[in-house]
Amino acid sequence: MLLMLDVDGPLNPYAAKPSKRPAGYRTFRYTRSGGWHTGRDARRYRGLRVWLNPDHGPALRALAADTGLELVWATTWMHLANELVAPAIGLPPLPVVEFPDYGSGWRPDGEWKWRAVAEFAAGRPLAWLDDELDAWSGARTAFDAERAGVPTRLCAVDPRLGITPEHLDDVRAWAAGL
Repeated sequence: MLLMLDVDGPLNPYAAKPSKRPAGYRTFRYTRSGGWHTGRDARRYRGLRVWLNPDHGPALRALAADTGLELVWATTWMHLANELVAPAIGLPPLPVVEFPDYGSGWRPDGEWKWRAVAEFAAGRPLAWLDDELDAWSGARTAFDAERAGVPTRLCAVDPRLGITPEHLDDVRAWAAGL
């Protein structure tokens, strides 16, 4: 059983008010040169602003321990999630869904992500925390058809709020019912 994790949206509420960091989150900056800065350094550097909540790591580890779910990155951060995000929130290195089509340019149909997750899961039950689960209906329809009969819980996360205790409770209840 798998719990797929996206970074931007679920763990990084990027759509929250840009001038107000959400409570409990820390600011990080990822620079073009590959720098990863936090604290005062996050204010000194230009780059991608990332908000991460250090409480998410222990909560996700507890969820995995309680349910037997294996945590897996399903994010365009791919291996950078293990290098940067995981240590920032207290997660160990996790398996990574590879998105081979992503490197050749983002495709607006979202098919690349749905297909890669389905292939990685290979018929295993999965829960997936992502903020774009309703974005591409055609890709979603193909995913649902491929996974027909396989327990699947798609948990849409508001990218203004990130993962909430309700999301984790929902996944826990779903896993308990398997």
